[in-house]
Amino acid sequence: MSGITGWVDFARDLTRERSTILAMTSTMALRGPDGEGVWVAPRVGIGHRRLAVFDLEDGRQPVAVEHDGRTIAVAAHSGSILNHEELRAELSSRGHRFRAGGDTETLLHAFLEWGPAAAERLEGTFAGVVWDARSEELYLVRDRLGVEPLFYYPTATGIVFGSEAKAILAHPLVEPEVDADGLREIFTYSGTPHVSPFRGMHRLRAGHHLVVRRGGITKTQWWEISAAEHTDSLDVTVDTIRGLLEESITRNLRTEAPVGSLLSGGLDSSGVVGLADAELRKSGKRIRTFTVDFAQHAENFQATDTRQSPDAPYAADVVRHLGTDHTDVVLDPSELSDAVARWSVLRAKDYPTPLGDMNTSLYLLAQAVAQRETKVVLTGEAADSLFHGVAWNRDPVESTMDTFPWVARGVVRDDAAGLGCGLFGDSLLKDLAPLEYAAQRYRESVSEAPHLPGMSDQEKHMRELCWVHLTNFMENQNGHTERLFKAVGLEVRMPYCDHRLVQYAYNLPWDMQNFDGREKSLLRAAVQHVLPQSVIDRRKTPYPVTLDPGYEKALRTEMRELLADTDAPVQPLLDRAAVQATLDDPDGLSRWAKRANVELPIQLNTWLRKYGVRLVL
Repeated sequence: MSGITGWVDFARDLTRERSTILAMTSTMALRGPDGEGVWVAPRVGIGHRRLAVFDLEDGRQPVAVEHDGRTIAVAAHSGSILNHEELRAELSSRGHRFRAGGDTETLLHAFLEWGPAAAERLEGTFAGVVWDARSEELYLVRDRLGVEPLFYYPTATGIVFGSEAKAILAHPLVEPEVDADGLREIFTYSGTPHVSPFRGMHRLRAGHHLVVRRGGITKTQWWEISAAEHTDSLDVTVDTIRGLLEESITRNLRTEAPVGSLLSGGLDSSGVVGLADAELRKSGKRIRTFTVDFAQHAENFQATDTRQSPDAPYAADVVRHLGTDHTDVVLDPSELSDAVARWSVLRAKDYPTPLGDMNTSLYLLAQAVAQRETKVVLTGEAADSLFHGVAWNRDPVESTMDTFPWVARGVVRDDAAGLGCGLFGDSLLKDLAPLEYAAQRYRESVSEAPHLPGMSDQEKHMRELCWVHLTNFMENQNGHTERLFKAVGLEVRMPYCDHRLVQYAYNLPWDMQNFDGREKSLLRAAVQHVLPQSVIDRRKTPYPVTLDPGYEKALRTEMRELLADTDAPVQPLLDRAAVQATLDDPDGLSRWAKRANVELPIQLNTWLRKYGVRLVL
């Protein structure tokens, strides 16, 4: 996973600014616990924190190439280039000579051979930087699906960049300011691919590269999903999905570090576990699996239309069926409400979200995985986006409200202001107009979705829903998982994010997606040979949330303390009467969505205070 950061400035001597590059790099120490490297020249400084998964002994970054006694190019990257061995062999045949065995050196030589077009030859999840000293140009590149993060902040005479916002915020020219659009992004979970909540800071979009020259900044898209007619039969389609997923998992198992996999007992993660286990068994190994659960969860569980069953029994069925090397991670309310854990989550993500205990439990799960000496973790992320597994895509109201369906769900089921916004003041919500903002961002996104001529309205709409999940929703969700696991020094790999599988799945006809009358029909058929029948028959269930009354009690106490704190920076933004009514209502936090209305203001208050964020509204 690792982390990169740096600064290009065409008007000052950066050899005097090594301390600044070091300060930026050190903010990502948790992301890269295995080493630190800094390279500085007059016009550029590059910093790197390393998580060793390839070339464990000698994979230090940044990597430089010299010719005739001078440095001609330098590179660093985060993530993993999974086909680096094949690329290395091809480059060696073209005369390139390698010093060590890491994938960063392969990235650098690929750039020297093919220039920016080298990105098209890379497989895996990566965010990379290359400084071409010959032309004094900086290249930033991000993987096709945006699993690895990359932010940048243009200055008057250059650019500051980093894997995380905190690295950029450590630069003296950057102020931690958030304007109205930044708050709108947080309040709506819109995931606008090029937008960061911090003013002046941007995300490099997935599948794009950026070039910084003396004359300015140029952004170019180097990969995109395309519309194509699907002509395969049902049987061929199922076989193709299975084959693409098997190939992706085989590639994602490439590492010199121990590998594990998250297991919820749902179809997505169980399918990854089943196929990964089958591949590892060929060499006499077993897959390590990890399931999160809550103390007394079975006793507290109450079925809803979205969560009809707890995860633990189904995960246990998979473990018995495959014989995995399994660990159950059981959390209690005190761990979920622990101030250190919750601050660690906010620090990892750099800005608040309404996800509350879903954030904290995932972070604590990541801690437990790391304690088992595992460095690489497979997940089932993106399967719902590819195969329409989310319930709101299939709801006749939520899927047709001309906005992101996850925003529509908040409006229809939980709160007219949207998920997590229910306790903010009317004046703030009127000024921000978060629902109008989300609708505008939705229209911008779907306008980019590729279509074929003559498609039916329903087919076109379902492709648009797939598109906003692959772009906006995954921008949020990839960051959600990636940041929390990186905070404990783990690399996350998402086999469903393989670009070949994504391209194929995007063009699947809607009636074929539902051929047996259930969500994710094609994925069920593709992985049923490796899973127990109970999992094949199970309905989609989202990531679990705690139902323990102890957690609800802790939230109430924390919100009362916030209301009593006259210096709390979030107080002017709240509707105090609505907050008090929620706290006085014994059932006010009985549902997770209502808890989010309390979680988000608490997180926002901590963020404003501890991050020193200044709102510019």
